[in-house]
Amino acid sequence: MEDNIKEEILRLKRQKDVVILAHYYVDGKVQELADFVGDSYFLAKKATEVSEQNILFCGVSFMGESAKILNPDKRVIMADETADCPMAHMVDIDRIAEVRREYPDVAVVCYVNSTAEIKAYSDVCVTSSNALRVVRALPNRDIFFVPDENLGRYIAGQLPEKNFIFNEGFCHVHTSIYKKELLHAKEFHPNALVLAHPECKEDVLAISDFIGSTSEILNFAELSEAKEFIICTEMGVFYELELKNPDKKFYSVGHRQFCPNMKKISVEKVLLALETLEPIVEVDEQLRIKAARPLSRMLELAR
Repeated sequence: MEDNIKEEILRLKRQKDVVILAHYYVDGKVQELADFVGDSYFLAKKATEVSEQNILFCGVSFMGESAKILNPDKRVIMADETADCPMAHMVDIDRIAEVRREYPDVAVVCYVNSTAEIKAYSDVCVTSSNALRVVRALPNRDIFFVPDENLGRYIAGQLPEKNFIFNEGFCHVHTSIYKKELLHAKEFHPNALVLAHPECKEDVLAISDFIGSTSEILNFAELSEAKEFIICTEMGVFYELELKNPDKKFYSVGHRQFCPNMKKISVEKVLLALETLEPIVEVDEQLRIKAARPLSRMLELAR
């Protein structure tokens, strides 16, 4: 990164009262500039704690929406407004209504990787790091988990007392990590532990040594006495893994561990967003109030 671009970003950030939040999956050069880097849960929580009037989000659209829903009086800016998450659109309100008719007691549990509209029709939001705690705390037996089926099945396997209804949604990065490729990677790196995100498919999780959210994978790698790891999540996390563990080695499973939407965000786009304080995130106020309830309930139950 050119020093003059970095210096200008730091200057504008101070001058315009901006905090930069970045997800682990964006480019490492962008993570380097951020005030806070984290997974979806950490960033949702952090957005409610920062004092700055302007929040610049380096992530995909649902993250910026969540920040705006929780902070209506702040200006939320996206580094790239076209960076979206396909999974966020893999369920609709008609399907939610259908399940509510069939299961009157159901709690609609909405993964934070979803649109504001879907959040508004849900009972509580979750992230991969708090889903187990939140769902376990719900009084409802019937759980409709949207939109990601793989995370839903992983949580269901740990809560046999609940009845889960699954939705046919997925993360294209995690579902394209295949068991066959992982077995090949294990042959090449026999001493490596396999750390997997619960958005991966069940057959991949079954042969993993640790399953957790992005931040939990980072924590495990840092605390582990092992020196080699095969990482089953988006490769943006390698920046933080290598930064915190220079004496350890990290391997991918294959070439598909790449989110093109997260990688739309560049240092140059961060600079442009700081210069213009655009593009801004706008959420209709009635929709925002409805969507805020399940997000706030998540923060409450996950404490």
